[in-house]
Amino acid sequence: MSLLTIVAAAQYLRMSTEHQQYSIANQTQAIQNYADGHGFSIVQTYSDAAKSGLVLKHRLGLRQLLNDVVNEKSSYKAILVYDVSRWGRFQDTDESAHYEFLCKSAGIPVHYCAETFINDDTLPNLIMKSLKRTMAGEYSRELSVKVLAGQKRLAQLGFKQGGVPGYGLRRMLVSASGEHKQQLAHGERKSITTDRVILVPGPDCEVQIVREIYRMFIFDRRPVYAIASDLNQRGVKCVGDSKWDYLAVYSVLTHPKYVGCHVFGRTSQKLCTASVRVPAAEWIRTPGAFEAIIDQGSYDQAKRILADRTINKSDQELLDSLRWLLATEGRLSLQLVKTSSHLPSPSTYRLRFGSLRHAYELIGYRRPGDFGPIDLRRRTQALRDDLIRQIVETHSKDVSVVRRGGRWRTRLRLRNGRIVSVLVSRAVRTWKTAIRWQIDPVLHERRSVTLLARLDGENKSFQDFYVLPNVDRRKRFLIELRDKWLERGEKLRRLSQFCRLAHEAKCRAVDGLTVQSATRSRF
Repeated sequence: MSLLTIVAAAQYLRMSTEHQQYSIANQTQAIQNYADGHGFSIVQTYSDAAKSGLVLKHRLGLRQLLNDVVNEKSSYKAILVYDVSRWGRFQDTDESAHYEFLCKSAGIPVHYCAETFINDDTLPNLIMKSLKRTMAGEYSRELSVKVLAGQKRLAQLGFKQGGVPGYGLRRMLVSASGEHKQQLAHGERKSITTDRVILVPGPDCEVQIVREIYRMFIFDRRPVYAIASDLNQRGVKCVGDSKWDYLAVYSVLTHPKYVGCHVFGRTSQKLCTASVRVPAAEWIRTPGAFEAIIDQGSYDQAKRILADRTINKSDQELLDSLRWLLATEGRLSLQLVKTSSHLPSPSTYRLRFGSLRHAYELIGYRRPGDFGPIDLRRRTQALRDDLIRQIVETHSKDVSVVRRGGRWRTRLRLRNGRIVSVLVSRAVRTWKTAIRWQIDPVLHERRSVTLLARLDGENKSFQDFYVLPNVDRRKRFLIELRDKWLERGEKLRRLSQFCRLAHEAKCRAVDGLTVQSATRSRF
């Protein structure tokens, strides 16, 4: 009797929210049965729980598996997967085949444990596998069509289909008969299939702010930027305790939900593709779906004022408005454009002319000093981007880029998952030849390990670098050339030292916290 050779294998598990048959436990049991019957011993597990099979970028388990296989870091000789759909429902079947080919070419074939075809290279089974890949992708397309049709039907009935309620509004859970059940807090979802969600007015203080925004815009003729600035100065918080900005105020002035009209389908994003704007004629509108906060007359008047400021004006009229502001004030600036009730927003000029600076040039206004802060910001951003690029190239296997809140807030992630903030400090002249460096802490990054890069006296290149355990202050502050504050960290003399110093900085921060905690506990 011949002995069965035991082959080391890895298993890959994925579950979205589709069917109970695809639960992690069921997949594990089926794969184990296959392994027992075919001479495999499972030595490693990769999994993606509650992850769609449409794209690779969100599936950390599969990405790690492919990385281990391609870089020869694997200790197994086969990969076991429940079926073709668990490997992925990629819309391009070549993509699914490509990832499988990467494993096969590395000498680690993929075995599908619950499929009817045999895992070999015979023509009938290859055809069946290709057909299964197509069916897996087609399932997602068909499901997408059905889900969208259901959402449209419910939207026509006036029920909200996901998303945040917006300032001054709250989500209310209602029964199938329309009876109010409870108000949903942020992050809460309905659990009963027949329940629905509508919008209701929020706290009285928020409702009054919404009405005040309309009053300031319609009767006081306040610009959108000026309204946002006024609310921030008064300490009025926007959604999530954030500050008011142009888009937040503009949304209150233009969204139909404030007059009780439910709108669905303003954007479309199907099968993990990029979001696209849908023409207004194709939106689903349901007037009277919610209790109105603003009367229809005020809403229409606000829209007319906004339209008169932008859409109906030609490029020449917009430039004439700038000439009027220049003649009135004797100069131009971003703040003057923002606060003028006779001009559209700066974003309108950027959209029409590429930049506010170009619009200035078109009316013959050229004062280099006025653009000094803009030029400095752009130069600083370019230097920061180049520094981040050099660090990633130097530590290609240990450092990656994380983007949050736009390109300007790019951060670094070490191989162990630790985030490193990159802070550029500009030189400022405080008195004649005295130079200090201005540091502006980023609130949500100040507890992270920080790479502080100081610019030279002309703010044209980097002078030195320090790796700090964190930024222990909340507001802007200045430091000297050899400031004691810098002694909290280590000077980075070569980029090759970055990962080591970042790790040591975090260790110092943890040790310092432990010492402080121990000190407090004694007292």
